Amino acid sequence: MTPGHEEALRALRMADRDIVAFKKMKNDPDFHFATTCFHAQQAVEKSMKAVMFKRGILFPPIHDLTRLALALQEHGVAVPCAVDDLRKLNPFAVTFRYDDTDIPLISSAEVEKMVDAMRHWAGEVVK
Repeated sequence: MTPGHEEALRALRMADRDIVAFKKMKNDPDFHFATTCFHAQQAVEKSMKAVMFKRGILFPPIHDLTRLALALQEHGVAVPCAVDDLRKLNPFAVTFRYDDTDIPLISSAEVEKMVDAMRHWAGEVVK
C-alpha cells in the first residue's frame, strides 16, 4: 500500500465520522442547521482530499470546496457534484460556525444528497 493510498483511507475514515455526526444531527431540532452542515462540509472536503491523496494531487491547506473541485478537474478527475452546489457548503466550514445568522443557502436534503454522492465517489476511487 502506498503512502498516498494510506492517507486517502485515513481521510475517508475521518469523513465517515463527520457523516455519522451529520446524519444523527440533521433531523434533531436540538442541533442548529449550521452546526449540522459543518459536519457535512467536512465530510465532503475530506472525501475530495482522499481522492487527491490517492491520485497524488498536491493541494494547499484549504477548506474551499470550490477550489478543491476545480483542482481535481484540472487533473482530469470528474467530481460528482456541481461546483456551484459545492460552493453552497463553503460557508459552513468557517463563516457560519462563528455567526448565529440563519441563511438558507441549501436544504438538508440537498446537503445529504451531496454528502452521499461525494463519499460514494471517493470510496470508489480510493478502494
